[in-house]
Amino acid sequence: MSPYCFWIRNNVREKVLYLCIVEFQLNPYLLVLLNSSKMKKLITTAVLLGCIFITSGQSADIPRTPFTQMYLPVWEEARDHCLEIAKAMPEELYSYKPTEVSKTFGEQMVHIGYTIELLTKRYVQGMEVVPNTPDASKMTKEEVLELLESGFAYTTEVIYTIEKSQLDENCVMYHSGNTVSRAFAFFYVQDHLTNHRAKANLYLRMNGIDPPEYTW
Repeated sequence: MSPYCFWIRNNVREKVLYLCIVEFQLNPYLLVLLNSSKMKKLITTAVLLGCIFITSGQSADIPRTPFTQMYLPVWEEARDHCLEIAKAMPEELYSYKPTEVSKTFGEQMVHIGYTIELLTKRYVQGMEVVPNTPDASKMTKEEVLELLESGFAYTTEVIYTIEKSQLDENCVMYHSGNTVSRAFAFFYVQDHLTNHRAKANLYLRMNGIDPPEYTW
């Protein structure tokens, strides 16, 4: 055994002894088993397996492409700010709308929550989807918040798992007819929710409620 490997094994054993006696307050007399070669091997194996588990867990928490790694904090900021606005409006004002032709506050939030997933499926993932927007007038504030959180969670999962080959594919945008990459379509999903979030933000001010501070 090399001197380096010998140091690792003994250093691990010393740390385990310290944890058992000081942190876990085990009886030191029960730890004489640590002097056996079998116990030394068991400790070393357990520590190495723990390191492998931690490393694999960390890898799973990182999006798979440089683009999605860059985009994730942008998306999370948009998500958090939108949820803050939805929570700031009292439930009795979810039916408020500034004009007859405007969406109510609740409809703005439902539209955001529903279309986050719909637009991600259609443009980022290339799936065939048929719009079927829920009726905001029949939903409680809690149900609207759940819809928002579900929509954000769906797209967040796609950000973590989508591969570069799919991001490099092209799609045609419905309104403009422009051809863009599926990676670029992520910005459309965000821009669309920002448009409706900004309108909802004004609804707060029109009811004398200070909107949550924009922190980007």
